[in-house]
Amino acid sequence: MSRITGAARVGGIAGNPVVHSLSPLIHNAWIAAAGLDAVYVPFAPVDAAGFDSLVAAGRAGLLAGINVTAPFKEQAFALADTASETARSSGSANILVFRQGRVAADSTDGEGLLQALAEQAPTLALSGEPVVMLGAGGAARAAAAALAGAGARVRIVNRTRARAEALATDLGGTVEATQGEIAFDGARLVVNALSVRPELDLARLEPGTVVMDMTYRPVVTPFIQAARNAGLPTVDGLAMLIGQAGPSFRAIFGIAPPLLDPRPLLIAHLGETG
Repeated sequence: MSRITGAARVGGIAGNPVVHSLSPLIHNAWIAAAGLDAVYVPFAPVDAAGFDSLVAAGRAGLLAGINVTAPFKEQAFALADTASETARSSGSANILVFRQGRVAADSTDGEGLLQALAEQAPTLALSGEPVVMLGAGGAARAAAAALAGAGARVRIVNRTRARAEALATDLGGTVEATQGEIAFDGARLVVNALSVRPELDLARLEPGTVVMDMTYRPVVTPFIQAARNAGLPTVDGLAMLIGQAGPSFRAIFGIAPPLLDPRPLLIAHLGETG
């Protein structure tokens, strides 16, 4: 069991909204399994100034570290004293760690995506292969950077081409903005980084193309269900969430998470079957 004393380490997640976040369930389950003197709680700053105040509290020694979600990821990166190469490549951070008045930023969203692919699409090869990223917002940025880092040729498809081109320019290398059906030619992976179901005729994808949705509410999104109906392998956003949580836990609490798979707990919480 976990225990809370005057020496407890406090971690959490900051976002707005944050009430529906599953991260407290994951981290507190691991805290309990490891018997840590710690707690992981949600923070919902009302605005950028509120997030500034939260980071100041971390600098003052009140927090061990926080995960960061929308809309504060880019602000988190900007407020940090140091940043990992992964965070710098995406220009955003989903982890801030506070040590002796200093703030270190990292991004594990891309690592979570790659872990989800390894778990649910283990035969997928990325090196040299074309992949399509649907969307050019904050969710797409870290994911595209990670895929490019794994050697993939990333095609950004977005309703506003200027945003896709801006993201491609920021990331450089093998990332490019593409439009139209040609974007999907030969694609081995299609990732939805939009908050809605994309308008895509899945029948035009080649057999075996992996379809991933970064959304995890519901776990089986309409996009995932349509891909399954089309006979395509799928990867869900819940696997990505769990994938990024492991390195987050290690960064905030200083130890690797225990061997406890949080997925059944999360599925039960969401009232779903898989």
